Amino acid sequence: MNSMPTRFGAELPPWVLEEIAGDPAALPGVEERMRLVNRLAERNHREDTGGPFAAVVSRRDSGEVLSVGVNLVLTYDLSSLHAEVVAISLAQVRLGTWNLGPHELELAVNWRPCVMCYGAAMWSGVTRLVVAGEGDDLERLTGFDEGPMRDDWREQFERRGIEVQSGVLRAEATAVFRAYGQRTDAVVYNGRG
Repeated sequence: MNSMPTRFGAELPPWVLEEIAGDPAALPGVEERMRLVNRLAERNHREDTGGPFAAVVSRRDSGEVLSVGVNLVLTYDLSSLHAEVVAISLAQVRLGTWNLGPHELELAVNWRPCVMCYGAAMWSGVTRLVVAGEGDDLERLTGFDEGPMRDDWREQFERRGIEVQSGVLRAEATAVFRAYGQRTDAVVYNGRG
């Protein structure tokens, strides 16, 4: 029992800070925020730090970016380190609270959340979820298994006071997925092979 781990953690790769260094602190347009998400997702897989996924947490009123996240599953060998979880966790650290609800925040991601991130986003307290797209394009282009999502996933968010906006720069997101799927060295890390 003495060798049992008692802590874990993660941090963004250094290239992320380099990538966003010239960006303004606030990105007032939803397309601006999604453009950043797609840019980070593309670079994340090109840098081999994780899959082609990224997320941004921002203030709904001003577009101030509180945190960004990229998929770090491969970097840390931790299956829970999806981009949404990373971005949400970093926003919680920044604000010093597990409950993002009172802060009126948006989570922007480059596809409808997988089954794990569905719960993470719902329970984080964000009040708006913005996705580039939904449907089977991600799985078809990359081979990832996003899990058994509910058909009424959008309605479930909205029933809990979380606005959902879909279809923001969908073509850019699918181009990133296509590029990842075409890599001969792409790692598709589904728990069952």
